[in-house]
Amino acid sequence: MAAAATILHADLDSFYASVEQLLNPDLRGKAMAVGGGVVLAASYEAKAFGVRGGMSGRRARELCPHLIFAPGHFDQYQRLGDAAIDIMRDYTPLIERISIDEAFADVAGCTHLFGTPEQIAITIRERVRQELGLPISVGVARTKHLAKVASQVAKPDGLVLVEPGTELAFLHDLPVGLMWGVGPVTEARLRQQGIATIGQLANTPGQSLRGLLGEAMGEKLADLAWDRDSRAVQTRHSARSAGAQSALGRRPATEEVYKPVLRHLADRVTARLRAKSLVGRTVTVRIRFADMRAITRSLTLDAPVSATLIVAEIAEDLVRAALVEHPREKYITLLAISVSHIGPQPHIQLELPLNLPDENHRPGTPIGLARWTADRAMDQARTRFGRTAIGYAITQLGPQKSVPDAFRELAEKDL
Repeated sequence: MAAAATILHADLDSFYASVEQLLNPDLRGKAMAVGGGVVLAASYEAKAFGVRGGMSGRRARELCPHLIFAPGHFDQYQRLGDAAIDIMRDYTPLIERISIDEAFADVAGCTHLFGTPEQIAITIRERVRQELGLPISVGVARTKHLAKVASQVAKPDGLVLVEPGTELAFLHDLPVGLMWGVGPVTEARLRQQGIATIGQLANTPGQSLRGLLGEAMGEKLADLAWDRDSRAVQTRHSARSAGAQSALGRRPATEEVYKPVLRHLADRVTARLRAKSLVGRTVTVRIRFADMRAITRSLTLDAPVSATLIVAEIAEDLVRAALVEHPREKYITLLAISVSHIGPQPHIQLELPLNLPDENHRPGTPIGLARWTADRAMDQARTRFGRTAIGYAITQLGPQKSVPDAFRELAEKDL
């Protein structure tokens, strides 16, 4: 007998926009977005005009002249996102939250209490609607990937159960862009090769797929296209990396633009590392250009770090070098920083003053130690007086950021 479909993927629909429409009934049924300079989220009514998250406010208004912008109520996003997850926890302790508005749940051990997985999904949706006033879509399947795909097919505000034995028939007719890990750039590359559906991808020879997407990505997508996904719902996992990203709209690829953003992101990432007494060896940056094509660059250090300025300066060097390699790219739309190869903070080994070229980026030099000590003092001040009480001048006194800090905090996740 085939195993039952017991994995749920629940995803609150157009979450930030739905919350704004909940808080302000005048916005219901209207094309609206959260943000201003950059669209942070859009209602389904706005999406019908092509408005998408990460798009500049100017472009969004060109597509939808009657678009209404709401500034955002970030405390409510956190409260309602937590409340939705708490409703899921009433039915199973096996919850893997992957963002503020979505989570996996494994209900295999709870069906004798609450009914079939489909009945549990129905109950969760009804409770989220009744108690929170929010729409939520749920996919139910035997694997995590298929459950996530099913929840996307279920949108808006629906439920899709993929019965055991029907998985490939369900999966293979769907657009390849619904696959977990296939972004706009990868989707465009696949479509250029005539691969528009998941079934077409599944039947593409492995060698061709690996040549097109790279060894790791080609193999991963081939497995997912055949629903080969053995990952279990994990309630706890140690982060392999810590990262943050910022959507910029469409901004010039100049140091005046990227330097403050990178300092801000580095501050966010390293503060989270220090709060958990962690350090990392590899700094990675991701840059997305105006055509939505993205590149990454990374540097692995001899000694692990968690000092803000060390990570920020390395990120700046990486971005600067990447822009030199791509002189035709005049605009950037997104920047991200992640720190990986993470481990516990060791005792800092002091170094001799040897005047090494990377002395500013070594934690054991006088400069490196001073930077870490200053960060720790700033962490303590923020714990007592709030995050905005103190910070680096370039981020505190610079021009108004296109994405509010509160949204960045909600959006931060392991990259």
